[in-house]
Amino acid sequence: MSEEHKPYEERTGHHCDFKVRYSFFSEAEGGRKALPHQGIRCDFRYEHPDHADKKNWLFIIWPEFENVDAELIGSGVVLPEGVARMWILNDELRDYHNNRIAVGTKGWFREGLLSTAECEVIELVGLATNPRVLKTAK
Repeated sequence: MSEEHKPYEERTGHHCDFKVRYSFFSEAEGGRKALPHQGIRCDFRYEHPDHADKKNWLFIIWPEFENVDAELIGSGVVLPEGVARMWILNDELRDYHNNRIAVGTKGWFREGLLSTAECEVIELVGLATNPRVLKTAK
């Protein structure tokens, strides 16, 4: 994957929903053989009591990785650990996640049924404030 990644902020016209601190598992720990490239569309699964009996639920929440200077990585391999901007792609689930994701929420990057990294939410960005979240009561 050598082409430049087009930032999701440019694609969507809004900021990311939240940020996580992540650490990829090594192959010996059951993770990937090699680190992924920017633009990987792995999913994000997170701990919440509502998910306890739904071990394989996935939410279409994609990461976008930053470098050590908190700038978006344009292309190439991502860091083994660092910060990722997270994007909720399914608008119909925004309210669901808004009521469950908070700073300190623990989760994982998932590729199919394989957990490839562990994560912790470190900042809410647009999740609670993005206009797409606001709905009028009827």
